[in-house]
Amino acid sequence: MVVKIFLMKKIITMMVLFSPLFWRGAGGEAAAQQLPLFSQYMLNDYFQNPAVAGSRPYFDAISANRLQWIGITDAPRTYALSLHGPIKGKNMGVGGYLFTDVTGPTRRIGFSGSYAYHIKLNDDIKLSLALSAGVVQFAVDASKLTLENTGDYVFANGYQSKLVPDLGTSFYLYSKPKENGTGNWWFGGYVPQIFPAKLKLFDTPSPTGSLATHFYFMGGYKMFLTDEFALEPSLMLKLVSPTPPQIDLGARIFYKNKIWIGATYRTKDAISAMLGYTYKDNLTVGYSYDITTSNIRNYSNGTHELIIGLRFKAPKDPELAPVVE
Repeated sequence: MVVKIFLMKKIITMMVLFSPLFWRGAGGEAAAQQLPLFSQYMLNDYFQNPAVAGSRPYFDAISANRLQWIGITDAPRTYALSLHGPIKGKNMGVGGYLFTDVTGPTRRIGFSGSYAYHIKLNDDIKLSLALSAGVVQFAVDASKLTLENTGDYVFANGYQSKLVPDLGTSFYLYSKPKENGTGNWWFGGYVPQIFPAKLKLFDTPSPTGSLATHFYFMGGYKMFLTDEFALEPSLMLKLVSPTPPQIDLGARIFYKNKIWIGATYRTKDAISAMLGYTYKDNLTVGYSYDITTSNIRNYSNGTHELIIGLRFKAPKDPELAPVVE
């Protein structure tokens, strides 16, 4: 009987702790995606790869806001803020981001800073290598749960949180735009949560779980079709054990590098439509709407995502060139 009660408590605790992971699933398939998800990854690329810092001749501040699965109570809500740019006169870049991700009774708050060093491979191509370090706070508010046994001592303390370190490494290989207008390309990878820190919440004799090491790979190519129009296909691959790989395929069409429309397809999850506008090369606004393709579409009214970007403090350094507009 004692063993049965202990196992029940363990199962409940695991479900509470990893409820965001199941929310991230495709309406019936559990997913181990622990980090925030964004459809407009091409606008918020530093968040997906800190080695981007310093690859452009300006500092970039990005605010990303995502409301997932409108119409479902306690569905994921994600807010992120990032800042990155070059160190003037150096082949280096620095940056950092802050995010909060809320799903039902669980909340994750994370901060990470990064340093990148850019190596010139030839006149057109550079390689950026970066290290990042930060912390993640994982919290559960058990007072928002309805339990079969209301006197369960494991949940006697309604709010529990755990602070763990987050270390990552990344690379970013990119070309600068050609003078003949043939465009530029980029490819990179990011591995956050290299060391799977243990998580222990509530009064359990062993760790409740651990952070999962993620692998992100992202690439794209911007080609100029005419003097006014450009096409930018892109791809993101996300790997995290033990779930199947997830792929985002996207493309944007630009008009005068100011206005764009586009779409992405995320395997076993959603199709996204997006549009955006850049004002005077300083202010960028992007919006996307996700149409869920999994079984959860019967209960959701879609997902809204808004990204606002601000460019400033552009140093005069001809060696640095923007990768995407």
